[in-house]
Amino acid sequence: MLEKTTFDNFANLDIRVGRIIDIKVFPKANKPAYKLWVDFGEEIGIKKSSAQITEKYSKPELESKKVIAIINFEPLQIADFTSEILVLGIYSEDGVVLLSPDKDVNIGEKVG
Repeated sequence: MLEKTTFDNFANLDIRVGRIIDIKVFPKANKPAYKLWVDFGEEIGIKKSSAQITEKYSKPELESKKVIAIINFEPLQIADFTSEILVLGIYSEDGVVLLSPDKDVNIGEKVG
């Protein structure tokens, strides 16, 4: 059964557009992953995330890519890295596909 939620619960999520500015392989992660640094603009700044997206994306494909992320989750310690945001994606049969805007928008813009 699909669990229902309320609009208020959704409204509590701060979902923004950011641009990936740095990518490192994350060998200490349990599953293959990258460490990402994502810029959300002057107001929010740069936030870090661990992302299990190595099956679908090479490092060059991710450079300067705009992504959608939840920026107000509690930080999560993953091995020796603190993940501050959740970059959103879709679980496909052959790996995670990142959500990204299909038109040009400014980084830091809020999804709503």
